[in-house]
Amino acid sequence: MDRSTQIIRTSWIGIAANVMLATFKAIVGIVAGSIAIVMDAVNNLSDALSSVITIVGTKLSQRPADRNHPFGYGRVEYFSAIIIAVIVLMAGVTSLIESAKKVFNPTEPDYTTTTLVIIVASIVVKLVLGNYVKQQGKRLDSDALIASGADAFFDAIVTLATLVSAVVMLLWHVSLDGILGVLISIVIIKAGFEMLISPVNELLGSRLSPELVEQIKTEVMKFDGVHGVYDIILHNYGHELMIGSLHINVLDTMSATDIHRLTRRITETMYARHNIIITVGIYTIATGNNPMAPIQKSVMQALSAHKEVIQVHGFCYYDDEKLISVDVVPDISVHNEFLLSQQLTEEIKTLLPADFKVAIIIDHNYIA
Repeated sequence: MDRSTQIIRTSWIGIAANVMLATFKAIVGIVAGSIAIVMDAVNNLSDALSSVITIVGTKLSQRPADRNHPFGYGRVEYFSAIIIAVIVLMAGVTSLIESAKKVFNPTEPDYTTTTLVIIVASIVVKLVLGNYVKQQGKRLDSDALIASGADAFFDAIVTLATLVSAVVMLLWHVSLDGILGVLISIVIIKAGFEMLISPVNELLGSRLSPELVEQIKTEVMKFDGVHGVYDIILHNYGHELMIGSLHINVLDTMSATDIHRLTRRITETMYARHNIIITVGIYTIATGNNPMAPIQKSVMQALSAHKEVIQVHGFCYYDDEKLISVDVVPDISVHNEFLLSQQLTEEIKTLLPADFKVAIIIDHNYIA
């Protein structure tokens, strides 16, 4: 069973659980003549909305690429998670407002044995459902499922607070509805904001996990002819597709045909193992009788010796302009990149013939 099918199946379980709980409450409410219980049953039906949103989002994310969306619709999943997180936030804000009213104007609730049975049943079902959906979401790396599970879990917490308040009222005749409601509402609002972080970061372009970066570097370095991996940039287009680029160092003795074969093998491997569509750029290392070999070595060593420089690559010599270009990645502590570039340029000029020009390109590390 593939990931999307498992997400949809889990969501259907959530819908079924809410529908069964709503049916149970409606029957009891009608038999007991309690409008409150019947309305709570209707509320349970609305709780199924997050599962419906997850199903719709998952279905849409599976749509194939088209002319207007050449990379597919995988990012729709992030929108699903955002919508559910907003629903949780709205529920938290609404609960906070209603609870605050009860703090200043407390009312004495009227609990019956039937009501307490309904409350206990709701807590058990929602806790089990919330935990199951949330765990499935973590296992399947689905923000929408995680948010949906949290939604059910917080429903259980709110209901539990109602039960605690009922017990306190029955034993000591003290109403805690408002106070407990305010506290739990604040927790729900905080959790709602936290739920927004992951999908929003994915849409904005979050930093890659260090584990994936190291894995890619290790795998690419295993290819014969690769002497360094740099500039890994990846964009997430859903759970099952990434698109990006990287550069590799090769010896200047490699032919264009050999480079073509090498880059083709790398791109095929990245797609087969990680579903990454990647473009491979080339940097060359001067070797043998190449007059630039000793110059390249001295320039790279000089730049690497600076503590504020964390990486040096992309050495290139332009014969017609007598220009040397080098990419330098500064540490995050460097705030004036222009000044750093000027200082490094003046230093490197002292290592070169007088008629040589130098261009220090300030690059950035997008993966650390």
